[in-house]
Amino acid sequence: MLGIESGTEVAARKESEGKAIGSACRHAMRAIEDCYTLNKKASKSAVYTGWREMDEYMRENKLEGIAPVVPRTPPPKPADGEGDATAADGEAADKEKSHAKPAH
Repeated sequence: MLGIESGTEVAARKESEGKAIGSACRHAMRAIEDCYTLNKKASKSAVYTGWREMDEYMRENKLEGIAPVVPRTPPPKPADGEGDATAADGEAADKEKSHAKPAH
């Protein structure tokens, strides 16, 4: 009426979007785990349902998937100084041990 969606309409739309994402992932020969990773905001249950339905459909009709044209981007590497703190601490501890006097 006023252009405001009800909760059930929003839930139905998100469910449909998730199924479409899952179906597209299966058709593009992506593993379900990759599909989850690439679509973090989508409902996992809806994505799985769409993926499974497309898998059944493709098997019944002996359809081959289509390889994705856009390659998957690798995960971002940590910025300089991030994530290396434990490695640096470990190296410092190793140096201290090597310079320590042996106990007799």
